[in-house]
Amino acid sequence: MRAVVTVLAIWCAGLGAAAQFGKISVLFEVLGDQYAGASPVALGLIVSIVGMVGLVFGTTAGLFVARIGPRRAIVAALLMGAAMSALQSLGLSYPAMLASRVVEGVSHLAIVVVGPTVIAGLAAARFRALAMTLWSSFFGVTYAVLALLAPPLLAAYGAAGVFVAHALWMAGMGICLALLLPRDPPAPQIARRGVLQQHLSIYASPRLSAPALGFFCYTFLYVAMLTLVPPDVPLAQRALAAAGMPLISIALSLTLGVWLLGRVSAVRVVQGGYLAAVPGFVLLALFWGQGTGMVLGALWVSAALGIVQGASFAAIPELNATAEDRAQAAGAIAQLGNLGTTTGTPVLAALLLGAGPWGLALVAGLACTLGIVLHAVQARRRARLI
Repeated sequence: MRAVVTVLAIWCAGLGAAAQFGKISVLFEVLGDQYAGASPVALGLIVSIVGMVGLVFGTTAGLFVARIGPRRAIVAALLMGAAMSALQSLGLSYPAMLASRVVEGVSHLAIVVVGPTVIAGLAAARFRALAMTLWSSFFGVTYAVLALLAPPLLAAYGAAGVFVAHALWMAGMGICLALLLPRDPPAPQIARRGVLQQHLSIYASPRLSAPALGFFCYTFLYVAMLTLVPPDVPLAQRALAAAGMPLISIALSLTLGVWLLGRVSAVRVVQGGYLAAVPGFVLLALFWGQGTGMVLGALWVSAALGIVQGASFAAIPELNATAEDRAQAAGAIAQLGNLGTTTGTPVLAALLLGAGPWGLALVAGLACTLGIVLHAVQARRRARLI
């Protein structure tokens, strides 16, 4: 029971980490008024700079967590995140806000590296796929919760209310995990290498890099679909598409995805999810802007990619036996996941504008194929190393 409670507490910490992005998204217009002289690019930087930290230091964070211990890392990260949200509630200047967001980027990165690493070690083998899939849902759940809770907080207390609520959540989860998590084991002997050598070592390993390489294709597509599809759905069905896409992704991941992971390897489930997504992209292209058909295509794509999401995290413990390896694999997922979210939306938006829905569908299909092929190549490399 303690392990179950601890896994749920780590997932709740993940909700706080996702809210480090989500709180700025729901406050975007308010911050636009606060920083009236800032350009749209400058405002967007407030959101994206957190992910840029993971993009640069993702693999380094995995090695750092393995060296200092997961308990110390996640508790410090949660308290650091709480302090930054509390500071942001004071109404910072634009440079000070950016500086606080860089610190939040460090906090966020530590949480998303420690979370799957510790959950994989705590969960019993028969429940590990469910636990890893639950972890993978933290972004979608957070955005759904913020959509419900942030508006009344904003109306009652302004932006400061949202920041303070987030600070309290992060501090509370930090205290909970300080009490629940076991003491860190002695630090493993990890060779000290430069950043370039760290990256080369991780991405040269077919066990450490495979989950991240597959996950890149998922983040490249999924965030872009959530951004680009709803605005082009006819108004009558727009709310259904906007709410239904993340919800069906989470629901299928936690039901069909978990069922499949109990019977098939996580790598095969990732490949199957990508294959299943292709017809959904064809439906989207056929019915773009036409209501029911477009919504059906959007839900199809989201459901298939939801299965990829959970299975990608389940692949971390399936392919890596030690906590140190899992931390490095989680760091690579954080890094390539941020690369996908950073590049996917602008690339697919440009394709939609220049080549239309069929151009978007073609590149999306190629990304799905790439996800399948990358896992196949890494599987062959692993087989040769045995």
